[in-house]
Amino acid sequence: RAAMSVAFRVQLYFFLICLSALKGESRYLEDNDITPEAVFSLLNSEIKRELSEEFVYRRPLRCIDMLAMEGQFTFTADHPQLNCAAFFIGEPHEIISIEYNSVNIDCSGGDFIKAFDGWILKGEKFPSSVDHPLPLYERYVDYCETGSMRRVVRSSQNVAMLFFRMRTAGNGFTITVKKINNPFPCNVISQTPEGSFTMITPHQHRNCSFSIIYPVEIQIAELTLGHYNDFQVKRAVTGCGGAGDFVELLGGNGVDTSKMLPVADLCYSFNGPAQMKIGCDNTVVRMVSSGKFVNRVAFNYRLLDRQELEKIRGNNIEDFCYME
Repeated sequence: RAAMSVAFRVQLYFFLICLSALKGESRYLEDNDITPEAVFSLLNSEIKRELSEEFVYRRPLRCIDMLAMEGQFTFTADHPQLNCAAFFIGEPHEIISIEYNSVNIDCSGGDFIKAFDGWILKGEKFPSSVDHPLPLYERYVDYCETGSMRRVVRSSQNVAMLFFRMRTAGNGFTITVKKINNPFPCNVISQTPEGSFTMITPHQHRNCSFSIIYPVEIQIAELTLGHYNDFQVKRAVTGCGGAGDFVELLGGNGVDTSKMLPVADLCYSFNGPAQMKIGCDNTVVRMVSSGKFVNRVAFNYRLLDRQELEKIRGNNIEDFCYME
């Protein structure tokens, strides 16, 4: 019954997509008005089942769509469609491969298909520019510019997206989406509001974020940061900034971690549990690594219910995000 209750809450939360749409000219890709709720609402429409290796799942691609499984997807414009976006998401340990099987578009007439390595929601990027291994201009791949030279596009994390515009009815394309195992996932968007994850950075100088687009309780079960052997939590923006290796909890309404509110810094190794409730639209566990050590953080998370949210908000003066 508890699992059914969680599933119902998630479905209800996702249903807001029906009210969402892109606004303006989509050539201004970073200014799109798609919300996290809008994207995740489509996740409920994806069929999740075990398929034989010989069977290829096929279905039409919608102008605004969410794909959580492998298969072949075809978009054909039945009228001019100018502001379309397809979001792809895998499990935390997967990256996304998008292969163009056939493309029938008029690039000179204003049609385009642009892949983006990550997600853009309400003008904000995940992963943020400071956390992604590629410079921003390399994260966009324009089919009209690359053609067959980049027939396969792969993401750096478990999310990717396509922006596309078709000015003429009948134009369109077919893609095949595959998931590829990633042994050391770094930046992740969770498909669900409840679960567990272990993030490991093996002697790599990089920043890794695990994003949960829900208000949740985070429980840190274990944290290993190089040679540190004590535990400390600080509710200050400074705190662990000079440590070189640390984990921070962030909260906010967007997906760009550089624009989110630091909630807590975890500077030293410990065996938990240590927990915190964060009543924000988006909750992030972010690990900063110098590359000198093997860093590891294991955590669980669960969706806050309405009573918990009301209690947090009643006890806090923050006007956009609530912590306990």
